[in-house]
Amino acid sequence: MAVANPTAAPPMAAPGYGKRSAPGEAPRRRDDFTHLPAREASIATHIDRLPDGAAIDTKTLAKELPPYGQQAIRTALNALSAAGHLRRVREPVGDGRTQWVFRTYFSRTARSDAWWSRFLAGDVPEVEPQAPTPKAQPQADRTDAYEALAALGRTDARLTLSAAECKALEPLAAEWLARGMRPADFATTLTAGLPDVIHSPGAFTRKRLVGKLPPEPPRTPSAEPTPPSRIMECTDCGIAGRPEALPGGLCRICRGQVPNDPAPAADWIHSQVDRLRAAARQAR
Repeated sequence: MAVANPTAAPPMAAPGYGKRSAPGEAPRRRDDFTHLPAREASIATHIDRLPDGAAIDTKTLAKELPPYGQQAIRTALNALSAAGHLRRVREPVGDGRTQWVFRTYFSRTARSDAWWSRFLAGDVPEVEPQAPTPKAQPQADRTDAYEALAALGRTDARLTLSAAECKALEPLAAEWLARGMRPADFATTLTAGLPDVIHSPGAFTRKRLVGKLPPEPPRTPSAEPTPPSRIMECTDCGIAGRPEALPGGLCRICRGQVPNDPAPAADWIHSQVDRLRAAARQAR
């Protein structure tokens, strides 16, 4: 695993640019990125530990992680984007200024395209909510989540989990229950359509807990001002587009789906010219 020099301060992007941590993340765990290939897990772990504002462009990361070249870093960032861990966006710098900046939001918790779309629309709070003051309720939630996981094996023996696996998956299961999922429906949903053979029930259950996470309950309208709008960019080439046009944070061309008609390609070229002009203005 590639490791950067722990004693060196990370290079910081220009003020207002660089890495931004996504809101509402679960606490850091040793197995946060075990679902990723080794290279992507190594790079994700490095980015996760960088402070907000750190430069995480391809060239900078390649210097910090010598075993990986720029092409490997670029490929890994695309994979992290497709896995739901990061999105590249443009947004107003804030503080009443009209300047737009380019930022990369990183989430150690893998997020769905729908979650990122809501975030870009300002539907997700910027600051992670504080835990409830009474401690009995969260403990009860964790207990319910553990029991719901342990019950999976009684519903279908192919998802029989060990005590350690139930403990490791508690936070994900608790999020399901917090979103209104009943324990009985929890088991039915996770055991529906199982393959004939499951070699690793723990890993399979984790994948389903992440991939089939129910939507959050509707939020109560707030009188607080709406966060500034954000525009998503393709993680690879930087072309701007609507979230639904950039599944996994990647455009059609960078996903290998090159359009037959010339119009989208022309739009892509114009967007690249706009990006170069913007970069040139910022470098002055």
